Amino acid sequence: MQRCSWATKETLLAYHDQEWGVPVHDDRVLFEFLILEGAQAGLSWSTILNKRDNYRRAFDNFDARKIARYDAGKVQKLLADPGIVRNRLKIRAAIQNAKAFLEVQKEFGGFDAYIWRFVGGKPIRNRWKAGASLPACTSTSDAMSKDLRSRGFNFVGSTICYAFMQAVGLVNDHSLDCFRYREVQAASRPAISPTK
Repeated sequence: MQRCSWATKETLLAYHDQEWGVPVHDDRVLFEFLILEGAQAGLSWSTILNKRDNYRRAFDNFDARKIARYDAGKVQKLLADPGIVRNRLKIRAAIQNAKAFLEVQKEFGGFDAYIWRFVGGKPIRNRWKAGASLPACTSTSDAMSKDLRSRGFNFVGSTICYAFMQAVGLVNDHSLDCFRYREVQAASRPAISPTK
């Protein structure tokens, strides 16, 4: 069975085969990936995947309403938790991002409606050959990063945004020879129409 070249470790195999590139329209899951991608900055994605269950436990299953209310005591508790990346800036960013996320939900009726506007409501389908170097960022991730930052989000640079886009199916970056390319393409459905 042919897969994308990066899917080598057991944790990455399961993630690649079941999640990566599949369009997500659930706000809680979108928020989870936004926080996890920010936590990954400077680390390997397999490190974050190995800590994912710990993150769900530590961050109230990525309930943005609860996270937005975290106080200094909760931050200290998180900094002492060996199951997550204990980086004060990343933890504070998760709290700030929860607040910004709730504001976006209020403005657009859901984060899903907001985030899918960047790709016109449907996934970008790239056609990479095996072994091709994928971009670290694009003009779309640049625009997403700029807009998220203007709304108060942190740890949302263009590279993080592009990894987020790949994770939640805003873009299908499976290589053409990967068995998931066609499966993900078939699973894609248009999102909510872009809001003007």
